[in-house]
This record gives sequence, C-alpha cells and structure tokens, in this order.
Amino acid sequence: MCGLTGFFTHCGAHRDDAMSRAIADMTATLAHRGPDASGIWVDADARIALGHRRLSIVDLSVRGQQPMHSASGRYVISYNGEIYNHAELRAQLPNCSFHGSSDTEVLLAAIEAWGLEATLKRANGMFALALWDREQRCLQLVRDRMGKKPLYYGWCGPTLVFGSELVALRAFPGFSATINREALATYLRHDYVPAPLSIFEGVYKLRAGTYLTIHAGDRVTASTHDPLQAQRKYWDARVQMQAALADPHRSDAATMVNELGALLADAVKLRMQADVPLGAFLSGGIDSSAIVALMQAQSTDRVQTLSIGFEDPRHDEAGYAKEVATILGTAHTELYISGTDALAVVPQLPRIFSEPFADSSQIPFYLVAALARRQVTVALSGDGGDELFYGYTRYQRALDVHRWQRWLPRLMGNTLADLVDVAGEQEVRHEKRIRAADELRAANLSDVYLNRVSHWRRPRSVVLRAAGDCSAFSTFEHLARDDAQQLMYLDVQTYLPEDILTKVDRTTMAVGLEARAPLLDYRVVEYAWRVPFAFKRRDSSDKWLLKELLRRYLPARLVDRGKKGFGAPIGGWLQGPLRDWAEALLDQQRLRSEGYFEPSIIGTLWQEFLRGNTGLHKRLWSVLMFQAWLDENRRVITTLDAPLDGASRADRSCSAALG
Repeated sequence: MCGLTGFFTHCGAHRDDAMSRAIADMTATLAHRGPDASGIWVDADARIALGHRRLSIVDLSVRGQQPMHSASGRYVISYNGEIYNHAELRAQLPNCSFHGSSDTEVLLAAIEAWGLEATLKRANGMFALALWDREQRCLQLVRDRMGKKPLYYGWCGPTLVFGSELVALRAFPGFSATINREALATYLRHDYVPAPLSIFEGVYKLRAGTYLTIHAGDRVTASTHDPLQAQRKYWDARVQMQAALADPHRSDAATMVNELGALLADAVKLRMQADVPLGAFLSGGIDSSAIVALMQAQSTDRVQTLSIGFEDPRHDEAGYAKEVATILGTAHTELYISGTDALAVVPQLPRIFSEPFADSSQIPFYLVAALARRQVTVALSGDGGDELFYGYTRYQRALDVHRWQRWLPRLMGNTLADLVDVAGEQEVRHEKRIRAADELRAANLSDVYLNRVSHWRRPRSVVLRAAGDCSAFSTFEHLARDDAQQLMYLDVQTYLPEDILTKVDRTTMAVGLEARAPLLDYRVVEYAWRVPFAFKRRDSSDKWLLKELLRRYLPARLVDRGKKGFGAPIGGWLQGPLRDWAEALLDQQRLRSEGYFEPSIIGTLWQEFLRGNTGLHKRLWSVLMFQAWLDENRRVITTLDAPLDGASRADRSCSAALG
C-alpha cells in the first residue's frame, strides 16, 4: 500500500526546483502510508508534479518504485493499491517486455495496450491513481469500484492539487480553505463526510468507481467545478445491482453455498499473494471467521491471526476469536488492551484521520492494526459481509417501520409529527420524539433508513450558518424490486466506503499495514447482489448463506451466536479520564469565537450527559472529533469573516512558490 499526491497548474512558467520542493513537501506528509521509499517526478514545461510514498508488498526491488513511466514513455503513474489479478493481465499482454514483477508495471502496460477505461474494467483490486498522459497532455484521477482507497482533489485558484489524504493538499504552498458548513452538518448526521464532499470548500473526494479527466488548458477552478458532472463512472453500482436483481440466482441453497464458497476462496487466494509476511484480523464474528477459514484451507502453513480483547466484557470478543483460531488451527496472537492503552490513541486521531471522523470503533481498530503490524505487513479482513448479506439489525427495524408507515395516511402522519416534534435545545432532551416525528414524515424507505442511521437528526440547528445538510443518501435513486436490497445498496454507496473503509484505510496506513477485503472482490459483490433475499435472511437469521458456508468449518454454537460489534466505551471515558479534555474543547467562549456550533445547544448536551444521560455520548463524540481536528488544521483554515479569495491567493502562491 502507498500514498500518492501531486499538482497540475495553469499558472505561467515554473522553475523545476521550486516545483520539486513543493511536491517533495507534499509527498513527505504521506510517509506513514509508505515508509519504504519515496519518489517524485516533475515536468515544469507541462506544469505537472507527481509524488509517491511506497509500502513495498509485491516486487520489493527498485523496479517497483514510483512514479513509474510506461515502456513507451507516454504515461507516468503514481498509484496506491494492489491489482490482485496482475499475473492474469500480464499473461494477456504477450507482446510486452517487463523489467520487474510489480503490478504497477502491468497496469501501465495494460493502459498502453487497451486504454484506461478498458483496463479498469479488467482490473480486480483496490486502487487510487493519478495518470499523466504526455501525448494527450491530460491528467486522470481514478478510484476503485468499492472505494477502498481514498483520493481527494481540489483547487488552489487555477492549480489542481490532489492526494491520498487531505494532509498532502494542506502542504501545497499557500493552500487554505474555508470549512464547508453543509459538509459539517452532514458529518454530524453521519459521523463522516460523504463523497463527493470534503470538509473544505472547493475540495472533493473522488467517488468510488469513477475517474476524473483534466486536460492542459482546462481552466477549471473550485467555483466552476461540478464534482458530480465531472466524475465519470466506469463501474456503476446502481446499474450493476439493478441488473443483478433482474437476473437472480435460481439455484438451490446447496448449489449457491458451493458457488459462493468457490468464488470467495478464489478472492481469498488472490489476496494471499505478497512478498512480505501476511495474516488476518480475526474477531470471532461470521465475516472474519469465514475469511480465515478459507485462508487456512488453502495454506500449507498456519495462518497468522490477530485479535484484541477489552477489559469491558460488553465489548470483548477475544474469547470467541481464540476459540475459532484453535478450531481452524491458526497461529493466533491476542492482546488485551486497557482503558489507558485506548485513551493514548485519542490525541492521535486528528492526525490519523486528516478529515473529521467520529466512528468510535476507530480506536480499537487502530490498536489491532498496530498489533498486526508487529508481525505482518498485509492483513486480510472480513469487511463487506454485513452490507452484502444483510448483517445489520437496523435493516429489519427500518423495514418494520416502513411497513406500518405505508398504512398511515400522509396528512395524518404529518399532523402527528407536528404534535410530537421539538426543536433547538429540546433536541438534546427528546431524541425519541424527534425520531418519531421524522418517521411519521418519511416519504419513502430511504427517509426511514436515514432516520435510523442519523446521529444528529437536526444538524442544521447546531451548525451555525449551514444552509442545509446533504444527506449521504440524497443523490442515490430508489432501486426497484426489493426494499431489503435497497437498504444494503444505500450502505454500499455511503456507509461502507465513507465509514468502514475510511476507518480501515486510515488506521492501517497510520502504522504502515496493508488491509485486504476478499468479500469486496467485485465478483463476490456482483454475485451477492444476485442472491435472492430469502437466502440472506431465513428463519429470523441474518447472513444465512454466509453462515451456511461457515458451518463447513465451525460448529453451530460459534456460527449462530449473537453479534457484539466492535466499539469503545466512549461514554465512560468522557465522564472519567477524558472529561477535562472534552470540557476544554467544548468551552462556551471558545465555541462562540470559532463560530461553527451553537454554544447553547452544545452546552445543554454536555450538561445533560454529565447528569447521567449517557446515551448522548455519540453526538458529543462527533462534536469533539471536529473540535480536535480543528486544532490540528487551524493554520490552513480561512474564517468565514475572511472569505477565500481563491484565484488571487492561489495566483500569488503559484508566483511565489513555483515561479
């Protein structure tokens, strides 16, 4: 795994040394993503610079270093990720001469032979890349189908800056930005900022399965860029899922278990290719246990598995993981962590997540990633099972609400909602009433589900000067045929890439570890979408088909047990060892001077929490994570009272730093 960054500018002529210094500074910020090597490439005449930090996984020699040039010299690439089927693609390029064994070299050869989009459709992997075409004088930014690898881009006036993390963009000379208040309100609702938004105005995330093309001479700036129009899809989850639902599997259960087992085993096998030590995360749950079972079945050596345990039994599953490891015969390592261990991570979170992020499982996942990195460089995970095979209890709750909501006349529903609704500071005390009001007003299933997954249900009431919040679901149309599949589709488009995969990427990259997710092999995804719902939920059991596969390896008591989840006791920490830290960040005078949150609402929230309403900790955590992130990023943030003058400031920075 690696980190990439770069810039492409329309400002006049530039000195090679100035551009080299700028790209070197940007690249250095991503050293944690690639501790093994660093490289930069600059073309002052074309006004383009690319940077790369390398975590060596395949072909550890210098022949795998980047930025890399294609054989003809036409293309230059900076690439983060792995193409798992690179050996297959190499075999399909018999006329190419290769100097090494890296997947990067194969990727470049394939692009020269077939073109970018055709190559992307053949590639099986996780990746984000920046590709410079010297012949067409254009830059193309690409993100993988499922959004496993991140890619931010934005404008400093006429200069396009991009990178794996926001920290790289911040290092560009003269970079500054305003907080996107719509994105901030959306963050409070979801605990993450959904693509294509970022927390900064004029900076965007490339969406999963898309690519962006910028030609020399395209004088695009933040004010003229439409991220949804500019990003072109090469793999459309909605189109693929609609096609799958229109052509479901018609096999019996035994056949589908066999087919899923064979396909998932191949996905696991592809992801076990590495020239460095490899292992797996094992929580003892269905998804990670299935991945480890298939790994061990295909390995002549004992697979290295890793898990962590907690002192709090409400969050501890280490015993189950150990039992699974014993039955499967893996070489298992577990580490029990104390509250002190976990609390030590909290000050690092704004650095690890260069954008506000408030899923509290970020803490234990960072700790298990750090544990894994002591023994392996690559770790397989079970991410994706819940979103593909109906694994969240909130799905069924949303469907149940939607069923009774259909029978309630709209006028009656709105009238009842008005009667129970509350606003302002009352939101803190009456969350259940707000949820009920929103469910009564829901126009469709997506609205019902949005209510279920919202943390702050009225974020505009707390974020000052926010015109609205752009729900993560707002740009995704309804899928016909199956309500249950609609909920999973929404998560695949939003929660999975923006929360789960963001958490995995940032925490593993912070310690120089590569995480691979076999369940998110696009072939497995497309197969799962064709599985009829009756094989995902049966006899009140979720993930039925995946459980049937796992029964071939584990006893029923481990397959059928309840799910605990992977969280952290945030409420107890905030009332105990983190109280002083939290009170400093939530200080009323500070909030008023910053101007992002309504101080009275935050103050009420904090006091109600201290009085014993511990269920408020999730909303507090999202505010605290933003406040901590703000401290880390103050030097590049332009306040609302001093609005961003993008063109003039960026022109000055180009002239001063690059010219």
